[in-house]
Amino acid sequence: METVEITKLQELINSFANEDVYIHLETTNGAYASHFDEKVFNAGCFIRNVVVQYELGKVTPEAPHRVGLKLANGGWIYAQGITHFELDDQGRLLMAGHDYEGKLAVALEISKTPFAY
Repeated sequence: METVEITKLQELINSFANEDVYIHLETTNGAYASHFDEKVFNAGCFIRNVVVQYELGKVTPEAPHRVGLKLANGGWIYAQGITHFELDDQGRLLMAGHDYEGKLAVALEISKTPFAY
């Protein structure tokens, strides 16, 4: 994965707009974070293979970046903290946010085909 270059990432996000795509969105502060420090509140979310169509995608200029997808019905999907991205060999746009220790904190992925289970 490479560090976010806004223009490049924005072009890739635009290339998936206005068509049915599969979304994977995941956030975590570590499934066992509270095992290492009982004062840490463990929180996260996970969605996979939800089909959506977004009309607009946007990358904020400040790093770590927010990537938002505006849905046709007026709703939004967004991931805060994106630091890296790549278009993989299967044509999927993979975006990730790594914390200051290099651990995955957020992932947002867009694909024209379902993600494997």
